[in-house]
Amino acid sequence: MTAPNILQGRKILITGPAGQIAFPMARALARDNEVWGIARFTDAEQRREVEEAGVRTLAIDLAKPDFSSLPRDFTHLLHLAATVQGDDYDGAISINAEGTGLLLSHCRTVEAALIMSTVAVYKPHPDPSHAYCEDDPLGDAMLPGMAAYSVAKIAQEAVARYCAREFGIPITVARMGASYGPRGGLPTLIAQAVAQGRPWITRSDPCPYNPIHDDDMFDQVAPLLDAASVPATIVNWAGDDMVSVQEMAACAGELLDAPARIEIAPAPGAQPGSGVDNRRRLAITGPCRVHWREGLRRVLAQLYPDRVRPENAPLSPDT
Repeated sequence: MTAPNILQGRKILITGPAGQIAFPMARALARDNEVWGIARFTDAEQRREVEEAGVRTLAIDLAKPDFSSLPRDFTHLLHLAATVQGDDYDGAISINAEGTGLLLSHCRTVEAALIMSTVAVYKPHPDPSHAYCEDDPLGDAMLPGMAAYSVAKIAQEAVARYCAREFGIPITVARMGASYGPRGGLPTLIAQAVAQGRPWITRSDPCPYNPIHDDDMFDQVAPLLDAASVPATIVNWAGDDMVSVQEMAACAGELLDAPARIEIAPAPGAQPGSGVDNRRRLAITGPCRVHWREGLRRVLAQLYPDRVRPENAPLSPDT
C-alpha cells in the first residue's frame, strides 16, 4: 500500500507552482499546509489560479533571483521548476543548476528538499526496453530536440548533491519519468493526439516509459521527502509499469473509439526508450494506486466527457 501523506501543518515552498506537475501538488498540499510558490509569473491568469488554490505567490526569476522578500523558515522545499533552453547550454545551466544552488543556499534550514530531475540524464542505451536504474551511466540523452536539457539537469544534480553536503540539507533528487494528469504530460498529450485524429510521432518501436498519475505523485511526495538524506538520495520517480507509447495510444483509441496512429521518426543520439527500474522508489513509497489505464481513463473523462466509453466498459487486457 502507498505510504500515506504526512505533510500537515508545515511551511512548504514550491517552485513553478503553475506547472503541469507542480500545480495539482501545490493545490493539494495547500489544504493542510502553508504553501508558498515562486516563479516568474509572466501570465497573470496563471498566477491568479495558483493563488485561488490557496498558495501564496512571489515573482522570482531563478535566472537572476532576488530572494529578499522570500522567507527562510520553510520546513520543506519542492523544487519542481525547470527550463528547456533548446541549444542554449549556458542559459540552461544558469537557471537549472546555478539557480538551484542559490535557492538551496537560501533555504538551507529546511528539514528536507526534493529536487526534480529527469530520466533524460541517463546515457542512451541501444535497447529501447532497457530499464534505467539509478546507477546507470549518465549522458546527453535529449539530442537533437532539447540539446541543452540533459546536460543542464546533470549539472543541477551535481549542485544539489554539493548543497546537501555543504549545508547539511537532507535532499532527494527525484528523476521524473512520464508524469501525467488533465493538465498535460506525455500520456495525456498522446491521448489528445488520438482524440484530435493526429498521428503521434515517436522515436522508436517500442518506445516505453513508466507513466505516473498526479494522484500517485501527491501520495509519494511525503515519503520521498522522508527519504531525503546527506549525501543526497537519488531515485527514479515514475510509475510501476513500463508502457510503450504504442500501448498508450491504443488504450486512448479504445477509450475514445478512435483510431490510434503512431509514426516513427528516429532521433539519433536520443534515448530510444525512457523506461526505468523502480525498485528503489518502491522501497520508499510502496506501489502506485492508480493503474496507468485507469489514470488515462480519468484524464480523458475530464478532457472529453462526451466521448469516453462508460467506466464499466471493459478495456483490452494488458499484454
